[in-house]
Amino acid sequence: MRIALTLAPLVLFAATPAAPPSTPSAAPGLAAVNQSTLQTFTKEGFRALLLRASAMNVARERVDLTDMNLSVFSGDAAEHIETILLSPEATFLPDTSVAHGEKTVRFIRDDLEASGTKWTYDHKEKSISLDGNVRVVFHAQLKDILQ
Repeated sequence: MRIALTLAPLVLFAATPAAPPSTPSAAPGLAAVNQSTLQTFTKEGFRALLLRASAMNVARERVDLTDMNLSVFSGDAAEHIETILLSPEATFLPDTSVAHGEKTVRFIRDDLEASGTKWTYDHKEKSISLDGNVRVVFHAQLKDILQ
């Protein structure tokens, strides 16, 4: 089963690492960082994203993540968390603002929670696609769904 959820657009994505420099144990071309955080901000200076991981392997074109915790904020002064994505393994592509993975992801919002495997999250479009073992729980009233 394949499902795609689309959300409202967000303004700007420009990652700023808040982690120490690379360690010598990284694979060639990668910088390995443990207990890492990346934050992004809107043009107005409000928090847009907070990406945490127990380990990151950073290269210019991709960031491989272990124990990813991605929080998407409202992008305004309220700094309300709109969405949380959790996955044991993921890859983030900074040039396209896309995260994806083969293993399980949990997608959490106030109005629904979804989980599945073989997933892709497009931050610019604010959409997620789940392509395996999909489960969705709605926390909102669905009127006239069967008519």
